[in-house]
Amino acid sequence: MIQTIGVIGAGTMGSGIAQVFAQAGFSVLLHDVAQPALDRGRGVIDRSLAKFVEKAKITAADREAALGRLRLTMDLGAMAEADYVVEAAIERVDVKRALFQELDRVTRPEVMLTSNTSSISITTLAAATRRPERVLGMHFMNPVPLMALVEVIRGQATSAESMAVATGLCERLGKTAVEAADYPGFIANRILMPMINEAVFAVMEGVGTPEAIDTVMKLGMNHPMGPLTLADFIGLDVCLAILEVLHDGLGDPKYRPCPLLRRMVAAGQLGRKSGRGFYQY
Repeated sequence: MIQTIGVIGAGTMGSGIAQVFAQAGFSVLLHDVAQPALDRGRGVIDRSLAKFVEKAKITAADREAALGRLRLTMDLGAMAEADYVVEAAIERVDVKRALFQELDRVTRPEVMLTSNTSSISITTLAAATRRPERVLGMHFMNPVPLMALVEVIRGQATSAESMAVATGLCERLGKTAVEAADYPGFIANRILMPMINEAVFAVMEGVGTPEAIDTVMKLGMNHPMGPLTLADFIGLDVCLAILEVLHDGLGDPKYRPCPLLRRMVAAGQLGRKSGRGFYQY
């Protein structure tokens, strides 16, 4: 019986994942290596729930109940209590592999270990554990409390039973699970990132301004936001990292990151989070 969810990483994605599980009635253990990150994560969750109350999507009592189900910890050993774990740490394979190795040690053998990675191989992460059949990807979309999709990624050794458990949890969260195979970028980023990259090439080559490119995609293709606005929202460093995974993993020059994207990341122009990307914030 899954009652306690462990969430690793209290950043934007981790705090959103913790929130949706807490709202759905699960006890949540939110872990990060730094107390300020945990405090920020709790603040983000608090404000997000407050907005739901303002919009009458939940009651004030629901908000308090969800916050009451949330516990913060800097001790990874606390994951011994977890019945199911979702990792949402930094998008670096070395960090994630080390985490999975340690989670394999501290959690009960039957506990499933899942990753919110947007592009890193689930098979590679599973190989760091002694339970590869219980390792899979759960790629939530940002912002997690609002977006209905979860990509559920089957690694080379993931069992059908594990996939069924993850899909059932998505349903309990009110999310739609879509299965993807363990190829670089899975489905969402395999399609999205080349579009964003092509939009950056169009800026670099003077085909159009960021505003013009985004307006074409919004009004011409009915996208809710343009690719460059979306890139700023995701973080240009994150876009670059995913494109590098696609380029390295698939070996196809069509995934080569645009030089302008590399230059902007090197300059610290990362989008919304740094105050400047293709737009000023």
